[in-house]
This record gives sequence, structure tokens and C-alpha cells, in this order.
Amino acid sequence: QVQPMESGGGSVQSGGSLRLSCEVSGYRYSSCIGWFRQGPGKGRERVAGIDDDGRTTYADFVKGRFTISRDNAKNMQYLQMNSLKPEDTGLYTCAPCGSLVSPAGRGTQVTVSS
Repeated sequence: QVQPMESGGGSVQSGGSLRLSCEVSGYRYSSCIGWFRQGPGKGRERVAGIDDDGRTTYADFVKGRFTISRDNAKNMQYLQMNSLKPEDTGLYTCAPCGSLVSPAGRGTQVTVSS
């Protein structure tokens, strides 16, 4: 079974942008796949989700700044992050929307400096 793989993280200054990618063929049976993050000293929080019909949901703290999208033909899911803030720093993972934990050892690190 193909494991989801995240990429696209990096270090940017406040106000910068990043685009995260996730290969989601391993989640083909999940109708909704989300992006989650865990910042230093913080718990895991859901950032955004998108279902098979393209309906999206966003956490209040990213509304207007982040955009989630999916390319079903490529088995890829994306998270466009604009106007990044230091509090957006964390390890970003993709997982089914209803999941309680993200796959161990996976994720892409996003670091935003002020």
C-alpha cells in the first residue's frame, strides 16, 4: 500500500507563502482528506479538509489565507499557504478528516520567522 507523502515545507519569513503537496493514493477509500499540523508544544489541529465532491472546510485561524485543493487524476492534494505567520510553524501532515492521529514519521516542516 502506498503511503501518503507530504512535501513542500520550508523556512519562510512572516508574510511569505508555501505550497504543500501530499500523495494521497493510500487514502483512496477516504471521502475526506485533511491537512493537519502540530506546532511546538501544541496539540494536533486540523487546518483544512476537502471531500470527494470538492467541498472544503477550514479552521478559523487559516480562513482567507490557506487554500486546499485536490487533483484526483494525479492522486495529489495541496495546501496553498499565503500570508504565513509565526504561529503557523509546525509539522504538517495529510490524513483522513476524521483521523485522530497522523502517520508516524511523516509530514513536512513549516517554519515561519518574524
